Amino acid sequence: MSCVEVLATGPLATVQDLGRPGLAGIGVGRSGAADSGAFRLANRLVGNDEGAAAIEVTFGGLVVRATRDLTAALTGAPCPITVDGRGAAPNSVLRIPAGAVVELGVPDRGLRSYLAVRGGIAVEPVLGSRATDVLAGLGPEPLAPGMTLPVGPPPRRFPQVDVAPVPACPDGEITLRVVFGPRHDWFTEDALSTLVSSCYEVTADSNRVGMRLSGPLLERCRHDELPSEGMVAGALQVPPSARPTLFLADHPVTGGYPVIAVVVAADLDKAAQARPGQRIRFRS
Repeated sequence: MSCVEVLATGPLATVQDLGRPGLAGIGVGRSGAADSGAFRLANRLVGNDEGAAAIEVTFGGLVVRATRDLTAALTGAPCPITVDGRGAAPNSVLRIPAGAVVELGVPDRGLRSYLAVRGGIAVEPVLGSRATDVLAGLGPEPLAPGMTLPVGPPPRRFPQVDVAPVPACPDGEITLRVVFGPRHDWFTEDALSTLVSSCYEVTADSNRVGMRLSGPLLERCRHDELPSEGMVAGALQVPPSARPTLFLADHPVTGGYPVIAVVVAADLDKAAQARPGQRIRFRS
């Protein structure tokens, strides 16, 4: 049964879950929610399993209509949210009556928000996941006005809390911890020092695949050809521009440029909330 009608999407809205782990050997990346912590919280608030599919909204702007009574929660970047014009709180359990319109404004900090509905978004899975991989073109198409989304049956358990206390997304400089390697020996000592002592800025040329950064150049000491090798979320790959690209949820499975360092997994959610213009500092 279609229960969520999409009226507007903002810059990008996709269906996400926890992705397709374990398929890199056949060339399929994991994908899934870019900020998995916020995604899991949205599902817990409405009583879903943590991996139930929800809507990832980039920079607000999503407008949907409920075609039956729904229970929902919004987490991640704190978009202003209204239900039929009345303000509602993020990180809380929302009761949405049939016919009501839910509208998200633009967050004043952070980048990605998650709208979960009790029962989960029940689009058809592809390779075991309902996640949209924008690089590989797997999973459902990005949302567009006029689409309708089915919602699954409600889980047995009920929401346990009304509001979750959540630290605010940082609106200033973000620090991300890194581990050097696996190809740090392809760079000069000055480049390694520069990476962890300088600030980089998130450029507008960033998406779910990767975050392109502007800032000091990272000079290589080796210039021979590197065979393509496996990539992971958090890899800081340095292309010929000598400025790093930080791979995110929809990163390529392999890459042919050296990876100078990798952001630790615990900091990837912070990275997913960095918006264009925000400054990033790496710490080893």
